[in-house]
Amino acid sequence: MGRRLLPMERVHPAVRETVERRFEGTITEVESAIAAHAVVVVGMGLNPHPMRARRMLRAAGIAHHYLSYGSYLSQWRRRTALKMWVGWHTFPMVFVRGDFVGGADDLQRLIASGELSPTSTR
Repeated sequence: MGRRLLPMERVHPAVRETVERRFEGTITEVESAIAAHAVVVVGMGLNPHPMRARRMLRAAGIAHHYLSYGSYLSQWRRRTALKMWVGWHTFPMVFVRGDFVGGADDLQRLIASGELSPTSTR
């Protein structure tokens, strides 16, 4: 069973397009980065966990692309759209070869296991 989402046929036609297109540009920006880079970290300013993820990647010699969406009080709507899109409620959101792999703790486990290395992202 996949993640449950409200079916669009249960959204009133008067607001359906608004629901479908809300923050589409933000999601498209992340999708484009995921298509262009082997490793993408999506985060926000002042949050220590995206910083930790980026430090781990640098220490492991793994190239990555970083996208930041505001801080605690700014761009929260864009971050909410990303949370809804991915189904993950915290930052960072880490993508490897197009797949969402989790946050900083999940990234740490991938690096420690050897599943994610500089050679695995080429």
